Amino acid sequence: MAAPPSIAPETYWVGVNDHETDLFEALWPLPYGVSYNAYLVVDHKVALIDAVKGHFLAEHLHRIRQVLPLGKSVDYLIINHMEPDHTGAIQILRSVFPDMTLVGNKKTLEMLEAFYGACPPCRQVGDGDVLDLGAHKLRFSLTPMVHWPETMMTFDATTGVLFSGDAFGGFGTVDQGLFDDEIDRELMHGEMLRYFTNIVARYGKMVLKAVDKLRDVPFQVVAPTHGAVWRKDASLPVRLYERWSAQETDPTVVVAYGSMYGNTYRLAEAAARALTERGFTPFVHDVARTHASFVIADIWTSKGLILACPTYNTGLFPPMETLLAFLENKLLQHRLLGLITSCAWAGGARKALESFAERMSLEVVEPIVDVKGAGTADDLERCALLAANLAQRLSA
Repeated sequence: MAAPPSIAPETYWVGVNDHETDLFEALWPLPYGVSYNAYLVVDHKVALIDAVKGHFLAEHLHRIRQVLPLGKSVDYLIINHMEPDHTGAIQILRSVFPDMTLVGNKKTLEMLEAFYGACPPCRQVGDGDVLDLGAHKLRFSLTPMVHWPETMMTFDATTGVLFSGDAFGGFGTVDQGLFDDEIDRELMHGEMLRYFTNIVARYGKMVLKAVDKLRDVPFQVVAPTHGAVWRKDASLPVRLYERWSAQETDPTVVVAYGSMYGNTYRLAEAAARALTERGFTPFVHDVARTHASFVIADIWTSKGLILACPTYNTGLFPPMETLLAFLENKLLQHRLLGLITSCAWAGGARKALESFAERMSLEVVEPIVDVKGAGTADDLERCALLAANLAQRLSA
């Protein structure tokens, strides 16, 4: 195994790459895998900052031992986030380093006991507290609800490394490049967006509070628990998270449709074509075939959204219902919404979509297209009119 890379003086990446887990949190697909980033600061005292998912412990330990000086042990495990993909190895780590002190805030220590039982010795830290390792001084910032109540960040004032926990992270392994100047930036940007929208988006207001706390922190490197370490443009992941948390959007459109026999698809296709003719290239997603995690990511950065849905058992087509439940949970706001519905004999989809728009305070663009049967040429023209009106609003 290659030597663990250094991210700053006396500071090493000792994480692991996971190509085995198919679904993050048993929900979100991982086509490019995911990393569990952990870091070792070697000084007079040695601090491990975050750990890894339990069954990757052997690889994690091997990396720690590669950079741990002979005769030294790990003195502290700093827990920025308690979720088991970062703490699952705690009990075995404790058996390897029996004198290791677990460092966390009050909420962290409460959760430690709930997940793993009593784990002394522990050290409770508060906002602004400093842990002195020798040359390295680690300062803690509590950032609750990004995205659990105990989350915090650790800043090394000596090297300028911000260990940010789950904040500013992304899906994707880092075996083809750990740093932002080594990676496929377009791919990582997309996987960061998908990670944010799938995991963190509901807590956007708390992310904005965390970003505000960083205004005067002179960080030079951002080292999250998932995804790339940012050293060339360390402010970029912070700016992206800030933008996404504020739900700032581009003048783009998502057309998300469900269609059992192709009739609703033809209506959505007419709307998509009308958008293209007006200079917009819509993201078009079949909600029954594209996982919601990808659809949500495109919706998150788009000002316009057209939902095309057939009635199913007097309600919404189930994959569309799932997508809307996710969007409602993530507190989607400030979108222009177009609605296209269809039914064979009894409606229901239109009422359900209008109710969704009302609950989310989304502005509905006219006309609402409600079709019986396969749809007529006039229905297709109304879909095109809806798209034209939406394009006009986006261009205003």
